[in-house]
Amino acid sequence: MQPAGIPATGVAHGRFQPLHVGHLEYLLTSKAKCRVLVVGITNPDPSLTVFEPTDTQRGQEAANPFTYYERYLMVEAALTAARISSCEFRIVPFPHGFPERLRYYAPPGARYFITIYDEWGDAKLSRLRNLGLDVEVLWRRRAKVTSGSEIRRRIRDGLPWEHLVPPGVAETISAARKEPVR
Repeated sequence: MQPAGIPATGVAHGRFQPLHVGHLEYLLTSKAKCRVLVVGITNPDPSLTVFEPTDTQRGQEAANPFTYYERYLMVEAALTAARISSCEFRIVPFPHGFPERLRYYAPPGARYFITIYDEWGDAKLSRLRNLGLDVEVLWRRRAKVTSGSEIRRRIRDGLPWEHLVPPGVAETISAARKEPVR
């Protein structure tokens, strides 16, 4: 039985290019606040990626080297390694660039969990609230634990990066990618 005030279903979302330890902190904090967590993967395909004025790099091809399926496997590996049962999470596409479409991908009545680090986080909060969604800000911070940009750079440059991703994600990246990350 879920305690009063705790939603049965929560939604957390991200690009996960790749999924890193900061993302895992966000996902696990979100999961602790609901019975079932729906993990939305943004920019699920290039046709659903739009220019974002608050973060101009996020839509560029170089910032999105991993496919939806590869990121699905990363999310699954990270949550499974964190001992979250597969019946306690779902993974779905999340076309954040078209907020009016989100109702087709996430269940009605869910609570949306977000974190805010910058102007982009504030824009997400505003967009989700403008849709009338129940949104909870987990935290506002000035600095991220790590970034996908840094990890992609380290992979590209042959520098150590595995310590910046949760267990299972490094193996998923290595197995899924035969060519180097851009």
